[in-house]
Amino acid sequence: MDMNDMRQIPSRRIVLAGGSGVLGGLLNCALAAKGYDVVVLTRTPHGGGTDRRVGWDARTLGPWRQELEGAAAVINLTGRSVNCRYNAANRRLILESRVLSTRVLGEAIAGCAEPPPTWLNASTATIYKHSFDRLMDETGEIAADKDAKDEFSVEIAQAWEQALAAAPTPATRKMPLRMSMVFGTEPGSVFPVLRRLVRFGLGGSMGGGRQFVSWIHQEDFCRAVKWILEHPDLRGPVNVVAPNPMTNREMMAAFRKVCSRPFGMPAARWMLEIGAWVMRTETELMIKSRRVVPGKLLANGFQFHFPTFQGALEEIERSL
Repeated sequence: MDMNDMRQIPSRRIVLAGGSGVLGGLLNCALAAKGYDVVVLTRTPHGGGTDRRVGWDARTLGPWRQELEGAAAVINLTGRSVNCRYNAANRRLILESRVLSTRVLGEAIAGCAEPPPTWLNASTATIYKHSFDRLMDETGEIAADKDAKDEFSVEIAQAWEQALAAAPTPATRKMPLRMSMVFGTEPGSVFPVLRRLVRFGLGGSMGGGRQFVSWIHQEDFCRAVKWILEHPDLRGPVNVVAPNPMTNREMMAAFRKVCSRPFGMPAARWMLEIGAWVMRTETELMIKSRRVVPGKLLANGFQFHFPTFQGALEEIERSL
């Protein structure tokens, strides 16, 4: 085979930035199982696993930029967890981890002779307005709401997506993935936390229970990302969520059913404030209504394996 023939072979290399976290680990395994060659950009490149790990600091250019040359895609999941108190130091870390990593990836792609054709960048379904009555597809209103205490989160989401939009990469399609809570069995994910509360009798509705919860099963999360990669005509932000958001009251009832707990103590909003302070987190994560739906995925033919929360929960529980 001569060099001209080799250049016609599509690249199977995917650069996964922030690939050492919970979602990165899931996506890494799923992509590798489909024959992709995954290169993980991480601050801790000496970890185990069969993938190739390359060090970066998520803010400055370095030798890691060579991995982008001729890659099939870049996926950026870098971002400090928002499960913390929003004090000044944490706010700065949350913002910088998202914006600076996105900005430096843009600089690296702009410098490629053969840039990756696709760049998927994490974002959040929290970007949409707090809503009880309106379904939010990708055309939904982007706005903060004082009652949901989400001003900081919406500000972060907008800055994150603006950093992506500003990157000078005309040969690369740039797509924000507006993600919801991903349910699975991985340590550090939301499912084990809520399951533990329910089993201890604390699985009642939270803050009145009217607020909607958007979610997705971990298998569908990985399938959706792979599907987006393989559909080059898809453009712009994509809601990576299941098609059936439900209220917090319905979600906790589904957990109680799966865990065989007929009763769960409800938590009023003032109780959530105290609990959030004790657990060093923020009530916004529990009280904001995220009634987000995957408009583009459904319109373009993506099929969910787990469209309903009860079915997703039962499958996860069986896998324990």
